[in-house]
Amino acid sequence: MSGLATVRDVRVDDDLDAVMALETSIFGSDAWHREMMRAEMINPNCRYLVAELTNAPVVVGYAGLLCPPGSGDGDIQTIAVSPEMRGQGLGREMMTELLAEAQRRAATRVFLEVRADNAVAQALYRDLGFIPVGVRAGYYQPDDVDAVMMRWDLGPSGRPGSQSPGDEMEGAC
Repeated sequence: MSGLATVRDVRVDDDLDAVMALETSIFGSDAWHREMMRAEMINPNCRYLVAELTNAPVVVGYAGLLCPPGSGDGDIQTIAVSPEMRGQGLGREMMTELLAEAQRRAATRVFLEVRADNAVAQALYRDLGFIPVGVRAGYYQPDDVDAVMMRWDLGPSGRPGSQSPGDEMEGAC
């Protein structure tokens, strides 16, 4: 991390407007509705983070995890970093913290969907230990873009990505 921003837990009343501004500017037609985002942020089975500029109260990224304690599974619900702050390690920092949170909640697998045309995000997720497990055709509408489903495993060795060879497509659609 460059020190330009810090990652912290979301404060719904303080951060929702800024998160929604990023959500709509980055995701356009795929953007969540405000009430949906708010419901996720206050859900006790979720943890949401924001990345905020170190020298000003400006939110430049956010990410969320759904992971009911003891369920064994988690799901990265969303992640976004403002275009001008990409490449600074913020996405990696937020993902790393959400994966650690999933482990604290006893998850052994975490799932996510990523646009098939987002090679940069896919590379980050692979670097973090996610493996592709399937494709959801036309998942992102109205753009009709496929979603690559990815899974992160806390395998037998206790290290992310340490699943047994050949398990990559287990459970794939």
